Amino acid sequence: MDDYIRLKKSNCKNCYKCIRNCPVKSIRFSDHQANIVPDECILCGRCFVACPQNAKEVRDDLPAARALLASGAPVYASVAPSFVAAWEGVTISSMEAALKQLGFAGAEETALGATMVKTEYEHLTAAGEQEVIVSTCCHTVNLLVQKHFPEVLPALAKVVSPMQAHCRDLKRRHPGCRTVFIGPCISKKDEAESYPGIVDCVLTFEELSAWLEQAGVTLEAGTDGNRESRARLFPTTGGILRTMAERNPDYAYLAVDGIDNCITALRDIAEGRMGKCFIEMSACPGSCIGGPAMGKNRRAAVRDFVTVDRYAGPADFLFEPLPPEKMNKRFPLLLTGQVKPGSAAIEEVLRQMGKTRPSDELNCGTCGYDTCREKAAAVLAGKADITMCLPYLKERAESFSDHIIQNTPNAIVVFDDTLVIQQVNDAACRLLGAGPEELKGTQPGGLLAPEVYVETLQLGRPYHQKCLYLKDYDKYVEQMVTYDEGYHILICIMRDITAEERDRERREAVNAITLEVADKVIAKQMRTVQEIASLLGETAAETKVALTKLKESLGHE
Repeated sequence: MDDYIRLKKSNCKNCYKCIRNCPVKSIRFSDHQANIVPDECILCGRCFVACPQNAKEVRDDLPAARALLASGAPVYASVAPSFVAAWEGVTISSMEAALKQLGFAGAEETALGATMVKTEYEHLTAAGEQEVIVSTCCHTVNLLVQKHFPEVLPALAKVVSPMQAHCRDLKRRHPGCRTVFIGPCISKKDEAESYPGIVDCVLTFEELSAWLEQAGVTLEAGTDGNRESRARLFPTTGGILRTMAERNPDYAYLAVDGIDNCITALRDIAEGRMGKCFIEMSACPGSCIGGPAMGKNRRAAVRDFVTVDRYAGPADFLFEPLPPEKMNKRFPLLLTGQVKPGSAAIEEVLRQMGKTRPSDELNCGTCGYDTCREKAAAVLAGKADITMCLPYLKERAESFSDHIIQNTPNAIVVFDDTLVIQQVNDAACRLLGAGPEELKGTQPGGLLAPEVYVETLQLGRPYHQKCLYLKDYDKYVEQMVTYDEGYHILICIMRDITAEERDRERREAVNAITLEVADKVIAKQMRTVQEIASLLGETAAETKVALTKLKESLGHE
């Protein structure tokens, strides 16, 4: 099935949206990529429509269609009646004209085949032999039963789809021709290949739009007043029932659309709670006009219903019946190979996810699964990873960050915009001499000076001070303050340098005393030197006088 819906790996962004939207959880998430599980997929296309990154793409069959046209055989198109909702104002005549420009031999409405199919449904209900009859026009519903509700297989109407009935009719009327079905459905590609020899190629409306654009062909608006066109109602919810003129009063007739509603109905059928009824079942909300390939940006169910309703006529198409064996269809059982894990194994996975009590099972659905136990079963099946659980990751992240914050030797205080403490770690409690309960919700202004508030909060610049004395706490700290705009918080990180500062102060005091003693010693020494110099000066003067007198005395002699 992954051949029809492919993954563009570079675009998958771990969002799990495809898993949330997949009704049968046929998505395996591995290596940070979402991958389709072919055996379980029912080709509803919800993952394709829901993907926000356009990581899913439908297989392009335009080359196959072009090859058919180049083969030389006449190629006829069977166009699903929902086309009038896809292209405003376009009729089957204008559609055929455009397709002939592409090389088709002709084009007709699949609604012709739908008329044959609804007639078979009338025969089934008239016979009254089958307790519950489920319509089989929708291949996705058929796959859902074949793969996930095998006990409901007997309830499927053994009737071909309108696509198959019409293409068989085309090949009967045009021997040797090839057929291409064009519609809003992805699963029709699989139906064509599962029942070879009837439909040679399937294109979606999106593929046809791309082809027309490449070829420069424009679809022209037109008019169509064909009264014999009631089967054009088939692509709307209840459309099959509206075409069934003959009804058995023993049966209840109802229409169910949307895959979730279909699953609910199938469970009721499997448990025998429905009684005698005919159920028109469509996987898409609104039926085929809500198909995944109507166009990703086209979701106008009410308007499209009105468009189809107005295009349909009040009478049936005229047709030549196909042989009964050509209207009969088999639905083999398609085993998925799923094995339900035991409760003990599920409990162990839950334990690994930190869910040891029922109250831990939040069933939030962010992983894509409806319950934690479904997610655990997917882990055991190799389809999911434990880390896909958001609460688990959040708790791990918080635990990891809390472990780091609580074990760092630095004091961390977190303030809000109004400077009210929101969080403190153990180191901050030791630094400030108070417990977290005493500190949280308070405004200890002694921690942040006004200039810190202005520079950090108003100017948006981090503030760093190598030494700050916290007078209220008689502590010295190295402080770094930064503002987180995303969370509107001030984060204050402080390293206690009180011991270093006290040691520095002691060293400075010792140095001061040493300097004072040195100054006194130097002063005393200077006085002593001065006294000695003074005495030496007096003695030298007296000696000079005596020698001078002696010299003079000797000179006279």
